[in-house]
Amino acid sequence: MITTDYVTGSPCWLDLGAPDVAAAATFYGAVFDWQFESFGPDAGGYGVFRHEGRSVAAAGRLTEEGARSAWMIYFRVHDADTAVRAVEDAGGAVRTPPVAAGDAGRMAQFTDPQGAQFAVWEPGANQGLEKVDDPGALMWTELYTTDAAAAKEFYGRLFGWETQDMTLPGGGGSYGLISPQGGGQGRMQGGVMQVSTDLLTLTDGRPYWHPVFHVTDCDAALGRVTGHGGRVQMGPEDAEGVGRLAVCVDPAGADFVVLTPSG
Repeated sequence: MITTDYVTGSPCWLDLGAPDVAAAATFYGAVFDWQFESFGPDAGGYGVFRHEGRSVAAAGRLTEEGARSAWMIYFRVHDADTAVRAVEDAGGAVRTPPVAAGDAGRMAQFTDPQGAQFAVWEPGANQGLEKVDDPGALMWTELYTTDAAAAKEFYGRLFGWETQDMTLPGGGGSYGLISPQGGGQGRMQGGVMQVSTDLLTLTDGRPYWHPVFHVTDCDAALGRVTGHGGRVQMGPEDAEGVGRLAVCVDPAGADFVVLTPSG
Protein backbone atom coordinates (compact mmCIF):
# COMPACT_ATOMS: atom_id res chain seq x y z
CA MET A 1 0.00 0.00 0.00
CA ILE A 2 1.07 3.58 -0.58
CA THR A 3 1.57 5.58 2.60
CA THR A 4 2.65 9.10 3.45
CA ASP A 5 5.64 7.64 5.29
CA TYR A 6 7.69 8.18 2.15
CA VAL A 7 10.93 6.29 1.59
CA THR A 8 13.31 6.21 -1.39
CA GLY A 9 11.41 5.07 -4.47
CA SER A 10 7.94 5.70 -3.02
CA PRO A 11 5.41 7.48 -5.24
CA CYS A 12 5.03 10.78 -3.40
CA TRP A 13 3.51 13.27 -5.86
CA LEU A 14 1.68 13.38 -9.16
CA ASP A 15 0.55 16.16 -11.42
CA LEU A 16 -1.47 16.52 -14.57
CA GLY A 17 -0.27 18.39 -17.63
CA ALA A 18 -3.51 19.84 -19.01
CA PRO A 19 -4.21 22.11 -22.00
CA ASP A 20 -6.94 23.79 -19.95
CA VAL A 21 -6.35 23.67 -16.20
CA ALA A 22 -9.74 25.16 -15.35
CA ALA A 23 -11.51 22.49 -17.42
CA ALA A 24 -9.41 19.77 -15.77
CA ALA A 25 -10.28 21.14 -12.34
CA THR A 26 -13.98 21.00 -13.20
CA PHE A 27 -13.75 17.42 -14.51
CA TYR A 28 -11.76 15.95 -11.61
CA GLY A 29 -13.80 17.92 -9.13
CA ALA A 30 -16.91 16.23 -10.49
CA VAL A 31 -15.36 12.74 -10.60
CA PHE A 32 -13.50 12.69 -7.26
CA ASP A 33 -14.92 15.70 -5.38
CA TRP A 34 -11.52 17.39 -5.53
CA GLN A 35 -11.08 21.10 -4.89
CA PHE A 36 -8.44 22.95 -6.92
CA GLU A 37 -6.23 25.57 -5.29
CA SER A 38 -4.29 27.60 -7.88
CA PHE A 39 -0.88 29.06 -7.02
CA GLY A 40 -1.74 32.02 -9.25
CA PRO A 41 -0.57 33.44 -12.59
CA ASP A 42 3.08 33.62 -11.49
CA ALA A 43 3.02 29.81 -11.25
CA GLY A 44 1.59 29.44 -14.74
CA GLY A 45 -1.74 28.26 -13.41
CA TYR A 46 -0.17 25.38 -11.47
CA GLY A 47 -2.04 24.36 -8.38
CA VAL A 48 -3.00 21.58 -6.00
CA PHE A 49 -6.04 19.33 -5.86
CA ARG A 50 -7.31 18.74 -2.34
CA HIS A 51 -9.76 16.20 -0.97
CA GLU A 52 -11.17 16.84 2.47
CA GLY A 53 -8.55 19.54 2.91
CA ARG A 54 -5.50 17.40 2.11
CA SER A 55 -3.42 17.41 -1.07
CA VAL A 56 -4.05 14.45 -3.39
CA ALA A 57 -2.62 15.64 -6.74
CA ALA A 58 -1.71 18.75 -8.73
CA ALA A 59 -2.18 20.18 -12.21
CA GLY A 60 -0.53 22.70 -14.48
CA ARG A 61 -0.75 23.97 -18.02
CA LEU A 62 0.67 21.67 -20.71
CA THR A 63 3.39 23.69 -22.45
CA GLU A 64 5.51 21.08 -24.24
CA GLU A 65 4.83 21.29 -27.97
CA GLY A 66 3.30 18.11 -29.37
CA ALA A 67 2.93 16.51 -25.93
CA ARG A 68 -0.27 14.75 -24.92
CA SER A 69 -2.11 15.52 -21.73
CA ALA A 70 -0.99 12.99 -19.12
CA TRP A 71 -0.37 12.33 -15.45
CA MET A 72 3.26 12.49 -14.25
CA ILE A 73 4.20 10.34 -11.25
CA TYR A 74 7.02 11.50 -8.95
CA PHE A 75 9.11 9.10 -6.87
CA ARG A 76 10.94 10.08 -3.69
CA VAL A 77 14.73 10.48 -3.81
CA HIS A 78 17.27 11.81 -1.35
CA ASP A 79 19.11 13.85 -3.96
CA ALA A 80 17.88 14.78 -7.45
CA ASP A 81 21.39 15.28 -8.84
CA THR A 82 22.38 11.77 -7.81
CA ALA A 83 19.21 10.51 -9.51
CA VAL A 84 20.29 12.19 -12.76
CA ARG A 85 23.58 10.31 -12.77
CA ALA A 86 21.87 7.03 -11.88
CA VAL A 87 19.30 7.43 -14.68
CA GLU A 88 21.98 8.15 -17.27
CA ASP A 89 24.18 5.29 -16.06
CA ALA A 90 21.23 2.90 -16.38
CA GLY A 91 20.40 3.98 -19.93
CA GLY A 92 17.62 6.49 -19.31
CA ALA A 93 17.45 10.12 -20.41
CA VAL A 94 16.97 13.45 -18.65
CA ARG A 95 13.94 15.44 -19.82
CA THR A 96 14.10 18.21 -17.21
CA PRO A 97 17.26 18.72 -15.10
CA PRO A 98 16.82 19.27 -11.36
CA VAL A 99 15.02 22.51 -10.59
CA ALA A 100 13.90 24.02 -7.29
CA ALA A 101 10.22 24.60 -6.53
CA GLY A 102 10.83 27.38 -4.04
CA ASP A 103 11.50 25.89 -0.63
CA ALA A 104 9.10 22.99 -1.28
CA GLY A 105 11.80 20.80 -2.81
CA ARG A 106 13.51 19.94 -6.09
CA MET A 107 12.24 17.92 -9.01
CA ALA A 108 13.59 16.37 -12.21
CA GLN A 109 11.89 14.49 -15.04
CA PHE A 110 13.24 11.51 -16.96
CA THR A 111 12.52 8.95 -19.64
CA ASP A 112 13.31 5.29 -19.00
CA PRO A 113 15.12 3.19 -21.66
CA GLN A 114 11.81 1.93 -23.10
CA GLY A 115 10.35 5.45 -23.38
CA ALA A 116 8.13 5.84 -20.30
CA GLN A 117 8.27 9.24 -18.62
CA PHE A 118 8.50 9.70 -14.86
CA ALA A 119 9.83 12.18 -12.32
CA VAL A 120 11.60 12.36 -8.97
CA TRP A 121 11.04 14.59 -5.97
CA GLU A 122 13.73 15.66 -3.50
CA PRO A 123 11.69 16.99 -0.57
CA GLY A 124 12.20 20.28 1.16
CA ALA A 125 9.29 21.81 3.04
CA ASN A 126 6.87 19.62 1.03
CA GLN A 127 7.30 15.93 1.81
CA GLY A 128 4.66 14.85 -0.71
CA LEU A 129 0.96 14.16 -0.99
CA GLU A 130 -0.96 14.51 2.26
CA LYS A 131 -3.61 11.91 1.48
CA VAL A 132 -3.11 8.52 -0.20
CA ASP A 133 -4.70 5.07 -0.21
CA ASP A 134 -8.13 6.41 0.82
CA PRO A 135 -11.20 7.13 -1.32
CA GLY A 136 -10.49 10.08 -3.58
CA ALA A 137 -6.71 9.56 -3.50
CA LEU A 138 -3.85 7.73 -5.18
CA MET A 139 -3.58 4.07 -4.16
CA TRP A 140 -1.42 2.40 -6.83
CA THR A 141 0.89 3.21 -9.74
CA GLU A 142 1.20 1.15 -12.89
CA LEU A 143 3.65 0.94 -15.77
CA TYR A 144 2.58 -0.38 -19.17
CA THR A 145 5.78 -1.33 -20.95
CA THR A 146 6.99 -3.34 -23.92
CA ASP A 147 9.82 -4.94 -21.93
CA ALA A 148 8.94 -5.70 -18.30
CA ALA A 149 12.25 -7.39 -17.52
CA ALA A 150 14.29 -4.41 -18.71
CA ALA A 151 12.01 -1.99 -16.86
CA LYS A 152 12.34 -3.89 -13.58
CA GLU A 153 16.12 -3.92 -13.96
CA PHE A 154 16.24 -0.16 -14.69
CA TYR A 155 14.01 0.92 -11.81
CA GLY A 156 15.62 -1.60 -9.49
CA ARG A 157 19.01 0.01 -10.15
CA LEU A 158 17.59 3.50 -9.76
CA PHE A 159 15.36 3.13 -6.69
CA GLY A 160 16.28 -0.24 -5.23
CA TRP A 161 12.76 -1.52 -5.93
CA GLU A 162 11.96 -5.13 -5.18
CA THR A 163 9.56 -6.94 -7.53
CA GLN A 164 7.51 -10.07 -7.16
CA ASP A 165 5.87 -11.66 -10.19
CA MET A 166 2.34 -13.01 -10.07
CA THR A 167 0.63 -15.03 -12.80
CA LEU A 168 -2.40 -13.36 -14.33
CA PRO A 169 -5.55 -15.49 -14.76
CA GLY A 170 -6.59 -16.76 -18.16
CA GLY A 171 -3.09 -16.97 -19.61
CA GLY A 172 -2.62 -13.23 -19.41
CA GLY A 173 1.08 -13.47 -18.60
CA SER A 174 2.68 -12.14 -15.43
CA TYR A 175 2.43 -8.91 -13.46
CA GLY A 176 5.36 -7.51 -11.50
CA LEU A 177 4.42 -6.18 -8.05
CA ILE A 178 6.65 -3.32 -6.84
CA SER A 179 7.78 -2.61 -3.29
CA PRO A 180 10.39 -0.12 -2.07
CA GLN A 181 13.65 -1.61 -0.90
CA GLY A 182 13.04 -3.60 2.27
CA GLY A 183 9.34 -2.76 2.21
CA GLY A 184 7.95 -6.24 1.66
CA GLN A 185 4.36 -7.04 0.75
CA GLY A 186 2.95 -4.50 3.19
CA ARG A 187 4.44 -1.63 1.20
CA MET A 188 3.54 -2.76 -2.34
CA GLN A 189 2.95 0.42 -4.31
CA GLY A 190 2.52 -0.48 -7.96
CA GLY A 191 2.95 -2.89 -10.81
CA VAL A 192 4.73 -3.47 -14.09
CA MET A 193 2.67 -4.93 -16.94
CA GLN A 194 4.18 -6.03 -20.24
CA VAL A 195 1.92 -5.21 -23.16
CA SER A 196 2.24 -5.13 -26.94
CA THR A 197 2.50 -1.82 -28.77
CA ASP A 198 -1.03 -2.16 -30.16
CA LEU A 199 -2.34 -1.74 -26.60
CA LEU A 200 -0.45 1.55 -26.21
CA THR A 201 -2.66 3.56 -28.54
CA LEU A 202 -2.76 6.62 -26.28
CA THR A 203 1.00 7.10 -26.69
CA ASP A 204 1.47 5.75 -30.24
CA GLY A 205 3.18 2.66 -28.88
CA ARG A 206 5.37 4.28 -26.20
CA PRO A 207 5.32 2.79 -22.66
CA TYR A 208 3.80 4.96 -19.93
CA TRP A 209 2.91 5.22 -16.26
CA HIS A 210 -0.57 5.94 -15.00
CA PRO A 211 -2.16 6.46 -11.56
CA VAL A 212 -4.84 4.34 -9.91
CA PHE A 213 -7.32 6.23 -7.73
CA HIS A 214 -9.38 4.70 -4.93
CA VAL A 215 -13.16 5.11 -5.30
CA THR A 216 -15.93 3.71 -3.12
CA ASP A 217 -18.13 2.74 -6.11
CA CYS A 218 -16.41 2.05 -9.43
CA ASP A 219 -19.60 2.10 -11.52
CA ALA A 220 -20.80 5.35 -9.99
CA ALA A 221 -17.39 6.90 -10.68
CA LEU A 222 -17.63 5.81 -14.32
CA GLY A 223 -20.99 7.52 -14.56
CA ARG A 224 -19.36 10.75 -13.41
CA VAL A 225 -16.47 10.27 -15.87
CA THR A 226 -18.72 9.82 -18.91
CA GLY A 227 -21.22 12.37 -17.65
CA HIS A 228 -18.56 15.07 -17.66
CA GLY A 229 -16.94 14.42 -21.04
CA GLY A 230 -14.52 11.59 -20.26
CA ARG A 231 -14.66 8.05 -21.57
CA VAL A 232 -14.03 4.50 -20.42
CA GLN A 233 -11.16 2.82 -22.27
CA MET A 234 -11.44 -0.57 -20.56
CA GLY A 235 -13.83 -2.15 -18.07
CA PRO A 236 -15.38 -2.11 -15.64
CA GLU A 237 -14.22 -5.57 -14.63
CA ASP A 238 -13.76 -7.53 -11.43
CA ALA A 239 -10.21 -8.65 -10.72
CA GLU A 240 -10.01 -11.46 -8.18
CA GLY A 241 -8.28 -10.37 -5.00
CA VAL A 242 -7.99 -6.79 -6.29
CA GLY A 243 -11.43 -5.28 -6.77
CA ARG A 244 -13.58 -3.66 -9.43
CA LEU A 245 -11.69 -1.36 -11.79
CA ALA A 246 -11.75 0.50 -15.08
CA VAL A 247 -9.32 2.47 -17.21
CA CYS A 248 -10.63 5.96 -17.96
CA VAL A 249 -9.58 8.86 -20.19
CA ASP A 250 -10.37 12.47 -19.30
CA PRO A 251 -11.71 14.96 -21.87
CA ALA A 252 -8.17 16.09 -22.80
CA GLY A 253 -6.86 12.53 -23.30
CA ALA A 254 -5.08 11.80 -19.99
CA ASP A 255 -5.66 8.28 -18.73
CA PHE A 256 -6.13 7.03 -15.18
CA VAL A 257 -7.64 4.04 -13.40
CA VAL A 258 -10.44 3.95 -10.84
CA LEU A 259 -10.53 1.03 -8.42
CA THR A 260 -12.91 -0.07 -5.71
CA PRO A 261 -10.71 -2.49 -3.78
CA SER A 262 -12.07 -5.83 -2.62
CA GLY A 263 -12.35 -6.32 1.10
